[in-house]
Amino acid sequence: MQRSEVVMEVNKVIHEGFEVPFEKLNPSANLFADLELDSLDAIDLMVALEERTGHKVNIEVFKNARTLDDVYRMVGDLVTQ
Repeated sequence: MQRSEVVMEVNKVIHEGFEVPFEKLNPSANLFADLELDSLDAIDLMVALEERTGHKVNIEVFKNARTLDDVYRMVGDLVTQ
């Protein structure tokens, strides 16, 4: 999966699951401050990404994700395993 596909899929999950407008979805966006996700949303996001990719997300890696770019990289690593 190309990075552009990863970005598109992650953005789609966040837009559809958390009603975040696409214009807020940029790589430097902070998941909590900019996108207004809370800790329960983060768990829901992790589960949604696991379902979308068919891969188990490493919880320790996910806990360290702060920006959308962190999530893009994490998902990119998952789908290339």
